[in-house]
Amino acid sequence: MNLESPENSVRPKFDVLGLGCIAVDELIYTDNYPPPDAKVWVSRTERQCGGLTATALVAASRFGAECAYAGVAGTDELSNYALSRLAAEAINLDYTRRKQDARVVHSFIVVDSTRGTRNIFADVNGAGGADLDWPDDDLIRDSRVLFVDQFGLPGMIRAAKIAREAGRPVVADIENDSDPRFLELFNLADHLIASEDFARRFTGMSDPTASAGKLKAGERQTVVVTAGERGCWYSGIETNGELVHQPAFEIEAVDTTGCGDVFHGAYAAALARQMGLRERILIASAAAALKAMQPGGQAGIPNRKEIDRFLHEREKWVRQQRV
Repeated sequence: MNLESPENSVRPKFDVLGLGCIAVDELIYTDNYPPPDAKVWVSRTERQCGGLTATALVAASRFGAECAYAGVAGTDELSNYALSRLAAEAINLDYTRRKQDARVVHSFIVVDSTRGTRNIFADVNGAGGADLDWPDDDLIRDSRVLFVDQFGLPGMIRAAKIAREAGRPVVADIENDSDPRFLELFNLADHLIASEDFARRFTGMSDPTASAGKLKAGERQTVVVTAGERGCWYSGIETNGELVHQPAFEIEAVDTTGCGDVFHGAYAAALARQMGLRERILIASAAAALKAMQPGGQAGIPNRKEIDRFLHEREKWVRQQRV
């Protein structure tokens, strides 16, 4: 896809435009995740901004992309906190719509510090996302990449249609297929990055190689199925439809909170910079690995220099994967 073709000659306003979920995460750290009816000591707690789209935008911004959030947030304290954290990450909020009856997702995340895993308890009541008639069509057309999730599904479908008609790529992070209109957005996403769990539920196939093949349909440019410490499988036009396995980097995981969202955001930023598919996957994998080595969700997201340094240090390993 040539984003600099004559019909798209006007310089896009943003590299990545996001419309979906933003959240406030209350992180609770324990030595081990407790069994039922247990009482455990908490080593520490902290509050961070989170959410599918918000975390992806922070990852893209730290990579160097110009990002904007044009979804819906409330006017309450939690919304104010989340938006202040996005503003601190140089994410443009000029197009954010505020509504008194809207909310952000409020999540309570229990982190098992020994295993480096987490369990998420999310309150999505009243959560915003994409609005049905917002933002303006031109803002969507004038952004290099549209990032979507399932929050505010009718508005997401509208925005994705506008982006696809304008020749702009749509990167999707979709976790829930329960809405009757889910398939409409699903089919509009030409860069679909799905977790192994979602791919299994949606396709009924436990093997990520099989599920990735089934998810690659229609005019989709790329499909990626992520599988944590087992890496990811991807297929696209640049692989001639062949399924390729990208092994995970060997790291000592501390906290996997937000790793999938970071993968999405780094991928979207690399796509906006017109990098090739293999390079996008390497960058996204490195960003997620670096995040897993740090506690917290957004706090541990690496910047471009840290990703480049990480890949340079593992240059020999990366070369071996090409053989």
